[in-house]
Amino acid sequence: MPAPPHIGVLRERSLHAAVKSWYARPQDRLETRVDGYVVDIERDDDLLVEIQTRSFAPLKAKLRRLTERRRVRLVHPIAAEKWILRVDGEGERLGRRKSPKRGRVEDVFHELVSIPDLPARPTFALEVLLIQEEEVRCHDGGGSWRHPEWRRTDRRLLKVVRRCDLSTPARLVALLPPAGELPRPFTNRELAEAAGLSPTLAARVTYCLRAVDGLAVVGRGKHGAQLLAEG
Repeated sequence: MPAPPHIGVLRERSLHAAVKSWYARPQDRLETRVDGYVVDIERDDDLLVEIQTRSFAPLKAKLRRLTERRRVRLVHPIAAEKWILRVDGEGERLGRRKSPKRGRVEDVFHELVSIPDLPARPTFALEVLLIQEEEVRCHDGGGSWRHPEWRRTDRRLLKVVRRCDLSTPARLVALLPPAGELPRPFTNRELAEAAGLSPTLAARVTYCLRAVDGLAVVGRGKHGAQLLAEG
């Protein structure tokens, strides 16, 4: 009798499973236990790969522990394009439309604030996958307080559009707009305007870059701290 699937496999959604399948190589070992933790992928070149489709916060202790002794790559998919599939309580299709929202690489900073210093560790690497995604919403009255009638039940991978290697602080800093578009030094407000980011995301970008010594505060202006890229 085959062994029952690991609890991590039982709980994972379609997007997580699909990204893991897309990323894995034939020789990789899946759902293995390392230093007391179950990791998504273990590779023969001493690399551990973790797929995280949502918040990084639950991984803080795990990533800190594993990167003390092993190389770890955290892979995070972001929907550059998304389609919304609506179904009824029985799973029958009600309609499908394309969402006007478009994700971008910088959205990873929304999650990176949970582990802002880890990119400075030589044993840690971050990779963003820009993807096309289908989100399934069920009309069963079990949704959030904002949308009580509709409940998001699944996320599905349609296509990987681009891979973005952010494995060093320098590559994170390189996401800033060039000097011709962003003054040096600059404030969070100027970054938000130059890069087309929300004020909240701009603040998270600079917070994370300061945590890995990619930015330094060089003064204070009318609109807050002035920052300058190191080096």
